Amino acid sequence: MPTMDVIDRNNQKVGSVELSEAVFGAEVKPHLLHEVVVWQLAKRRSGNACTKGRAELRGGGKKPWRQKGTGRARVGSRRSPLWRGGGTTFGPKPRDYSYTLPKKVKKAALRSALSSKLGEEKLTVLSGFDLEAIKTKDFVSVLGALEAGNCLVVTPGADEVLEKSSRNVPRVKVLRAEGLNVYDILKYDRLVLLQDAVAGIEEALS
Repeated sequence: MPTMDVIDRNNQKVGSVELSEAVFGAEVKPHLLHEVVVWQLAKRRSGNACTKGRAELRGGGKKPWRQKGTGRARVGSRRSPLWRGGGTTFGPKPRDYSYTLPKKVKKAALRSALSSKLGEEKLTVLSGFDLEAIKTKDFVSVLGALEAGNCLVVTPGADEVLEKSSRNVPRVKVLRAEGLNVYDILKYDRLVLLQDAVAGIEEALS
């Protein structure tokens, strides 16, 4: 069972915590990480591109010229896709790109992502930010002490002071433990877990 040092906002050790072997010591499976990231990005696609077919355009009710005798090709409508301003053939329509993924796959990928951060020594367990008020400067100073410029901070629950203090800081994201996901873990270089969030993550993934 891996053991991590718990540090405070001044980057001083204040204790230790035992991490679950099943969650933080799992085998890293790159194919699962890839599969889940592709699934997450597919869910985020809006799919709102839309073109009009010939039946959705205005006009075109009158035949441009008579069928025979003009020497030109026959045509029945100005809305023909062959004409400029005509309808689009097989153009994109609003669609949903999301699809389902087994829960076991999502949990296994999340365990792999957490284990990879621990294996790369890019996981930090923090006792707490202890911010007295909503102040970006105080939040940045804590990150400076932790030497975590590009990081994902995971909290056990809603924390208005921490969330609002961090929202203007680039390359930093504060995320609640219930919303922990593979894409964000891999996107940010450092993973900072608040000590109170560890138990909830282990309970959800064990």
